Formats: sequence, C-alpha cells, structure tokens
Amino acid sequence: MRFMVLVPGSPESEAGEMPSTELLGAMTKYNEELVKSGVMLAGEGLHSTARGAKVRFNGSERTITDGPFAEAKEIVAGYWIWECASRDEAIEWLKRAPFDGGVEIELRQIFDADDFGEQLTPELREANERLREQTAQN
Repeated sequence: MRFMVLVPGSPESEAGEMPSTELLGAMTKYNEELVKSGVMLAGEGLHSTARGAKVRFNGSERTITDGPFAEAKEIVAGYWIWECASRDEAIEWLKRAPFDGGVEIELRQIFDADDFGEQLTPELREANERLREQTAQN
C-alpha cells in the first residue's frame, strides 16, 4: 500500500522562514530511518504559496490565480510518499515524526490500479503501466 503524507503549512512557512538547524537535523534523521526501512519513496518540502498558482477549470475556460492564497489553513508545505504493508504501519511511522505544537499531519492512501475495478480496462491498465515506467526513467 502506498500513502501520501501531507505536511501542513504555517504562517512561518508561508513567510518563507526556514526551519531551525535542530528541526532540519531531526527531520533528516527521521528521513534516513524511513529510507533505510524501505518505507520512503519520495518526499520534499514546498515553497510558499506566494510562488505558486491555482488553475480553476470551468468548461473550456481556465482562470489562473497567482499566490499567495487566502486560505492559509489549507496550505501544504511538504509531503512524503510511503510504501507500507498497512494503514496501521503508516500511522506507526507517522507517530515517530519530529513534529510538535499541535500540528496535524494528514495520511491518505494512494489508489492502486486494482482499486479501479472493471472501469480500468486491460488497455487502460497497460497504458498506465507504460506511463509509470516512463516516469520512473525520467
């Protein structure tokens, strides 16, 4: 099972403030544990929304809104992609993360091809597998 772990932004991350050396050290140690265990597939921090954009889709119309965004409570500041045997295993890993101060981290399971059932025809399954292989080569 693959999971996406979403790390929320804060007023500090939105202001472009970098984490302390101590927090970066703790996060590096945690990431090393994740990598050594084979759990971590990817993970990165994200720049503030001031450097981002949103695209709204309405029929054939596309509206672009440059950041920063007003709803700061919905901002994602970073993410991990993990592979775990179960949701419980992912939760156990997440409980070990070096966060504090009441922050809530969101854990979401990523769909696998089998989750789509008959709607994912053999042709679509093959096309998606090719795309994943091409992505891995990039």
